[in-house]
Amino acid sequence: MKINEATRAVIGSAIEVHKILGPGLLESAYEECLSKELTLRNISYERQRPLPVEYKGLKLDCGYRLDLLVDNQVVVEIKSVDSLLPIHEAQLLTYLRLGGWKAGLLFNFNVPTLKQGIRRLVLGLEE
Repeated sequence: MKINEATRAVIGSAIEVHKILGPGLLESAYEECLSKELTLRNISYERQRPLPVEYKGLKLDCGYRLDLLVDNQVVVEIKSVDSLLPIHEAQLLTYLRLGGWKAGLLFNFNVPTLKQGIRRLVLGLEE
């Protein structure tokens, strides 16, 4: 699956989850339901994938984990907050840089319609 196809598939899955659940739940509930929706759609993913930090040539386990890594190429970060802040985007961009991925999706499920809570970020992706 190409990156754009993968991001479209994940966005469609997230919209379905939000349509059924609505806003106001914990991030863990949305992560669980999005994982199930991806499974139902036969989309490969890893949940809570460890992300080591490389510092001066050493890989350090600092406890960072990706919410989801879809098709081994799209990082998905799930939030349920009043509003997305620049630090949330910076976090996702750092995950992309540390892992060598090119695309990420940031979802804030705590909004009336999910379209208001979607950010697609790319790092070095030629589209």
